[in-house]
Amino acid sequence: MGLKNMSLILGFLGFVFLQGLLVCTAYNVHNYSFIVKNTFFERLCSNKTMLTVNGGFPGPTIHVRKGDRAYVNVHNEASYGVTIHWHGVKQPRNPWSDGPENITQCPIKPRKNFTYEVIFSDEEGTLWWHAHSDWTRATVHGEWFKGDVKEIIDNATATGGDPTLSDAYTINGQPGFPNNCSNDTSYKLTVEYGKTYLLRLVNAVMNEEMFFGIAKHNFTVVAHDGAYIKPVTTSYIMITPGQTMDILLTANQSPSHYYIAATPFFDSNAPFDSTNTSAILQYTGNYTLPSSIPYPTLPNVTDQDAADNFTTRIRSLASAEHPINVPKNITTQIFIAVSVNQILCANASCGGPNGNRLAASLNNVSFVTPSIDILQAYYRSLTGVFESDFPNQPPYAFNFTGDVGNNTLWKFQCYLSPSTYNLNDPPEVNTFGVPKNGWATIRFFANNPGNLSLSHKI
Repeated sequence: MGLKNMSLILGFLGFVFLQGLLVCTAYNVHNYSFIVKNTFFERLCSNKTMLTVNGGFPGPTIHVRKGDRAYVNVHNEASYGVTIHWHGVKQPRNPWSDGPENITQCPIKPRKNFTYEVIFSDEEGTLWWHAHSDWTRATVHGEWFKGDVKEIIDNATATGGDPTLSDAYTINGQPGFPNNCSNDTSYKLTVEYGKTYLLRLVNAVMNEEMFFGIAKHNFTVVAHDGAYIKPVTTSYIMITPGQTMDILLTANQSPSHYYIAATPFFDSNAPFDSTNTSAILQYTGNYTLPSSIPYPTLPNVTDQDAADNFTTRIRSLASAEHPINVPKNITTQIFIAVSVNQILCANASCGGPNGNRLAASLNNVSFVTPSIDILQAYYRSLTGVFESDFPNQPPYAFNFTGDVGNNTLWKFQCYLSPSTYNLNDPPEVNTFGVPKNGWATIRFFANNPGNLSLSHKI
């Protein structure tokens, strides 16, 4: 049984089998040139120009091996500043090339260029790169918006309301069935009966977690966020924005066409894009096409149990060849409440709920974009750019996993069930989802100065 390596950028126009960083041990140097520019596209019965890298949606794939280095010269031909982030790459002692806008660098100005040094260390499997300034990740890479994504986020920021929803998700840049004007352009993945294929899956959606499956096929997840895991055989996965998974698929069904599909999982009361996206798994050979292509049965959009049933099966490989080093001696504890707040606006003049302004926060602190990047301010000891007193717990206690009202205060006693922690083989990840009214506990070694930026999306 042969093994084929398929770099699917399941990019739900937001799922892109995407410019995955195909991380596979010698130290080799790779050079790439990225041209960030506007490109013309037709989707969903309409057309538009949008920001891309080298004219592609999704963009180019970077192929490296464990321990390699890549130099990527980014030329910005857009009309506003852009940065590129190497998602999940640890970049040891190299924060200047990490990419988050105004955190580790100022944006690359229009008609200027910047060369990133991307240092790979112990990552194995699939990672990805994306723009990390405003909402440019939506096209470099992400979901499909009929409108201009820069205008959408600028308007939401100005009014304080929710941004306009995306119009479609995509798989490898195509919305597919059942979206308008999309059936004939669906992405097609060709397979040969009896072969096994390695699919590299990236959830490049802006905000929504996604269920993903292939009609009449089970598959095995073998890596997650650039690290091997214990194999998980399943008929579907639930993948969070920013996460990557490596999947083994054996083409063992009757040669025909089968739908590959992704649908959102959403457990919030906020508005979301409720559309589906699909591609076609197409066997080689001669056969009669079915009158109706089989479509995978995926969990309901609000099925929390289905999401939990998958995510709780994710465990590190934790073998002799791939050991896991779980922190046991905890020296610092931080308790973070992730929230979306409302900032009062005079005369209810803003576009959010009750005429107020929406503002995401960590421990009731919202980020304000500085005029100079924080890393440079720290390195040069510049004052007035950032504060060093981020609270290590919320300013007051409430029922963190229940009804979050503003009328009940609690004595601060929070333990989060430490007796239930998995300290034997927890997954080593760079991105994780926190359920509504839920929680997650992470442990990490503070061993890479300058490269930790904490962010969240709701």
